[in-house]
Amino acid sequence: MTYIIEIATSDFLTTRSAVEGGADRIELCANLAEGGTTPSYAHIKKCREAFTVPLFPIIRPRGGDFLYNKDEFEIMKNDIKLCKDLGCEGIVIGLLNMDGTIDVTRTSALIELAYPLDVTFHRAFDRCKDPFQGLEELIEIGCQRILTSGQQLSVGSGQSAVNSKAVELIAELNAKADDRIIIMPGSGVRKENIKTLADKTGCLEFHSSLRGKAKSPMQFIHPAFANSEESYTNNEISPDEVRALRNALT
Repeated sequence: MTYIIEIATSDFLTTRSAVEGGADRIELCANLAEGGTTPSYAHIKKCREAFTVPLFPIIRPRGGDFLYNKDEFEIMKNDIKLCKDLGCEGIVIGLLNMDGTIDVTRTSALIELAYPLDVTFHRAFDRCKDPFQGLEELIEIGCQRILTSGQQLSVGSGQSAVNSKAVELIAELNAKADDRIIIMPGSGVRKENIKTLADKTGCLEFHSSLRGKAKSPMQFIHPAFANSEESYTNNEISPDEVRALRNALT
């Protein structure tokens, strides 16, 4: 059984750590605390130059919901063109209509624009009204992959357990997909539960951010900000945690 481990990263350093740990693919983001937004051109370019692992930048112009106006849609189109120019292997998108259905028209346009890059539809899917209708629509318009937490906040429950509602839906989606599209569980995927997720869902690709925090090496700590965690901690991914995630599947 061949499994794929995708790691969501938030900057160049966490990307380097994820690659060192053996990630098969990188979902390249900024602002993971907001669920991920599009990284800068320079960020994508530097990662492309430094790493051979497949890079899938998220195309998301802001945090918040997944209902975009025409200006935001134009930004998304331009960012996709930049990702193609930089030699990325794929992109990650997600657009919804006001009524909770998938924005098929504009999603299809972005998939066409991105070709021949792979397209993953991200966890906007978990906010759609009817996941089975959404599944068929995304298959029809040529999307390659759906990232989902089974329409729950997380696939995990506690340190090592899984969210039974999430797992049940993901397993059903994977069965309905029938190899027409990849179903990739994400959000709460950890070394403690990934084998259970694999066994119960039949999925072969998994997504995790493995987000941690590292103390800043700054020597001067301004007294007014001494208790400000965001001022003196940085995002971190442990390469050992990435390895452990993969090893848990064996």
